[in-house]
Amino acid sequence: MQHRRCTGRRFVPLVTLLSVIVLLLGTPGAATAETANPDGSPPTLQDALTEAARAYTDAKARLDAAVAHQQQTEALLVQTRLRLTRLQAQAGTIAASAYRANAISRFNALLSASDPQNLLERMTALQLFTREQSIVLADLKTTARQADEQQAQIAQDVAIAKSQAAQMLTQKQKLEKILDQSTGGPTGVVVAAPTADPAPRNSDGSFPSQGCTQNDPTTTGCLTARTVHAYQEVKKAGFTHFVSCWRQSSWGEHPLGRACDWAAAKSGFGGVAAGGDRDYGNRLAGWLIGNSDRLGILYVIWFKQIWLPGVGWHAYHTEGGSPSGDHTNHVHMSIK
Repeated sequence: MQHRRCTGRRFVPLVTLLSVIVLLLGTPGAATAETANPDGSPPTLQDALTEAARAYTDAKARLDAAVAHQQQTEALLVQTRLRLTRLQAQAGTIAASAYRANAISRFNALLSASDPQNLLERMTALQLFTREQSIVLADLKTTARQADEQQAQIAQDVAIAKSQAAQMLTQKQKLEKILDQSTGGPTGVVVAAPTADPAPRNSDGSFPSQGCTQNDPTTTGCLTARTVHAYQEVKKAGFTHFVSCWRQSSWGEHPLGRACDWAAAKSGFGGVAAGGDRDYGNRLAGWLIGNSDRLGILYVIWFKQIWLPGVGWHAYHTEGGSPSGDHTNHVHMSIK
């Protein structure tokens, strides 16, 4: 996404700032007056919000991956150290035996053999003893090296975790500066247990960069593969009301194929959701939040509030106060 520098006044009142953010985040794709952008401001604030949210989710993914890898390596290290202890004990036994039976004693033992068969038996025993020494000492050396490598990997994972935790804190502070006061979330929204199939990730835990290359099943536009995955998972979870994703615009997540608007009403966007429609929107918002880590969700907007990973719910209003602008008739989902 290209970023543009802010123009105009340097200081913007908080209420106006929040209104601009809301208007820039986009409205449903239905072709009504409500879905137009009445403000027309450049998307600088939208870019800032999206970039900070994306950086936060990236840092969180890398932190989770580093912690998981650290835990796996620590478990391996426990087993390696147990093996190392056993090998050290074996090596000590062999060293003691070698001390008691030095080379001269072994030679004398061969000379004192009573017959050829006895000599062969003694030579075989000495050969096996020497071979056992070599195997144990080689295994001891290899295991000690594994323990050192695992300890170094744990230290590296800890360093990565600390770095990503610091990144998360920085991005969280940026988001909190952009947004209004923290709230408890829309009434009736309960975060659901995660059930969605996880979207593919990079080896470091982050989500791969994707373009708008997949057909949008809701419009004639395109979506990223990750947005299509999220769309399919939402449908699979039983949320089947009207939805619109791609939308032509010069800014925002919709024209990039990274956002969908899920209507609270069954057939499309309407007035303020109430009754069963409000309950549907509450359940959908709670499901999206519960599965945000698996799906790579940047933020969810519902009933005048916006939710972001690690930041939680914040107030979200528009000057016009329309159901679409306030997101009281649909749940907005943006995907990383």
